[in-house]
Amino acid sequence: MTNDTNSVENRSEIVFLYDAVDANPNGNPLSGANRPRIDPQTRQAIVTDVRFKRYLRDQLDDDGHGVYIRNVHEDGQQATREDLLKARLKEVDLDETDDEDLADEVFGTFLDNSSDVRYFGATMSVDTDHEYAKHLPNHFTGPVQFSPGKSIHAVTENEEYDSLTSVIATQDDKAQGGFDLDDHRIQYGLIRFHGLVDEHGAEDTNLTTEDIERLDTLCWRAIKNQTISRSKVGQEPRLYLRVEYDTDSFHLGGLDKDLELDGDRTKPDDELRNVRDLTLSVDALISRLEKNANRIERIHVVASDVLPVSYGDEVGDAELLYEALEDALGTESVRVVDVYEEHLATLP
Repeated sequence: MTNDTNSVENRSEIVFLYDAVDANPNGNPLSGANRPRIDPQTRQAIVTDVRFKRYLRDQLDDDGHGVYIRNVHEDGQQATREDLLKARLKEVDLDETDDEDLADEVFGTFLDNSSDVRYFGATMSVDTDHEYAKHLPNHFTGPVQFSPGKSIHAVTENEEYDSLTSVIATQDDKAQGGFDLDDHRIQYGLIRFHGLVDEHGAEDTNLTTEDIERLDTLCWRAIKNQTISRSKVGQEPRLYLRVEYDTDSFHLGGLDKDLELDGDRTKPDDELRNVRDLTLSVDALISRLEKNANRIERIHVVASDVLPVSYGDEVGDAELLYEALEDALGTESVRVVDVYEEHLATLP
């Protein structure tokens, strides 16, 4: 069991933007045709936090970090929760561990080997008489939580859609064409997520400062690497910003809502087709952060080089955002994340 004293002391608030071009960012299977989730009143595209955390879990798994909640098939069978739990705890020898140490050993080893549980928690759903489960709580509350993501603007679903027809004859029907499948996508959506890291909850899952620093590259890389499928391709990260506070139990809240489209420099919603059709106004965000500079330890930020940004009368790119943050909070309080250099240090 790891006795990690590098515990999380500061609360963080996260804003993450990514966009989708001719993609289905989160299909709704209950719609009958896996149509994109869209708010019927505002016409904003919706991506559930469950979908987003699935991207993050898959990236953690690909990077070699232990992940508890996985889709695992062995010998044609779906692995059960008991199988997944046993895989996380196979290094614990029940016969060789003293009874008085067993509970701590199981608890610590499970969290050491389950990075996703340290971040997002988990409901165990395992028989409490299970040899390992009886030493674990029924539920871990995750200290890292995201609200469902929504597009900043109304989206338009592609009117034309493909009715996919198999070109491979089935065994029972030698004629070409075995099934039809509707393919629904949105034309464009800039989706924003808001997240929190609870420093108090971090103690319950042994979440460390290294875990939090990993988020600074993980969100970006997860969208890059985990959206390479036919309906998901076309999604790109555009802005990641983590505000690390230095005031106990404090966060501003709703920072994602401080980012707006610049109405004078953005095409109407129904004409948006890619990131170059819009400009992101950061005035409200910078103003709010500046007013609370004395409560902020540091800003961790990275933005796409093709994201148009406006601040006051100026229009630019990521550099304009970085300079505005440094002017408002001080150079030492702003860290620009180098995703592809820094993520190497977060690997196991």
